[in-house]
Amino acid sequence: MQPMLSLPITDWRAPHQGPAQAQAVETLERGAVLYLPALRFELEPDEQQFLTPDCLDGRRKNISLDPRKNRLQGTRLTGPQHEALLRMMRRFGEHALTLVEQLLPSYRTAITQARVSYRPAEVDDRRLSPRKDDRKLHVDAFASRPNHGHRILRVFSNINPEGRARHWRIGEPFEECARRFLPMIRPPLAGVHILLALLGVTRGRRSDYDHYMLQMHDRMKMDETYQHDAPRHEVNFAAGSSWIVFSDQTLHAALSGQYLLEQTLHLPVTAMRTPGHSPLRVLERIAGRTLA
Repeated sequence: MQPMLSLPITDWRAPHQGPAQAQAVETLERGAVLYLPALRFELEPDEQQFLTPDCLDGRRKNISLDPRKNRLQGTRLTGPQHEALLRMMRRFGEHALTLVEQLLPSYRTAITQARVSYRPAEVDDRRLSPRKDDRKLHVDAFASRPNHGHRILRVFSNINPEGRARHWRIGEPFEECARRFLPMIRPPLAGVHILLALLGVTRGRRSDYDHYMLQMHDRMKMDETYQHDAPRHEVNFAAGSSWIVFSDQTLHAALSGQYLLEQTLHLPVTAMRTPGHSPLRVLERIAGRTLA
């Protein structure tokens, strides 16, 4: 499987013809990256001031915007600067959502907008625990936010002003990875999902799917032999480019780069053209039972 397909898209809002739409859906649902090398997110003149890691509050690696609450987290900025940064991130989120609705219209009625993230820090400068180190191959799964098999679709844009690429590593197909790690994972203890929710550890009750995905995420990152020997492709996303990926399916590692915008979207498995490619259905096939 080729890890990436390029499309010559230059406008966030432009409609797309049927062949491009079909090609985009097929690429994403089989676990490849959809690369848009000419799709640039242009900053307004007053937004250039945010091209510095000094925007961060010192406690978080990213700045995030909850579009439902219109609230930023992770920044030390206040007053007019805070409002200008919020507007920039909200504008990117609107662009990303419009792009997905135009390019992937079969998802339009089912997609849900989640957080927008701005990542102004250099990836290679961060020193994190292995489980939080995104320089290691992983699939996205979240300890506190169960999603019960909903897809995690992400739109990224490299806004680096110095022309530096975002360097990623893309791993083996999800099913091959799942067949490698799933037999090592014990089923969840009876009642543990309820207990975690009652204690506030998770926002809602985990499903068995969430348990297995989180365990796969952690085991992948902690397995140094796998990180060293696993199949991979090295890719560079140029400054001024954008890309789309199902990050719960595509094994990826962010090795270097600085100044990135990202929009997360959630999609029910039932809205996919080929639901059998989803991590939920793959894990259910391997486990032989329903997981969510």
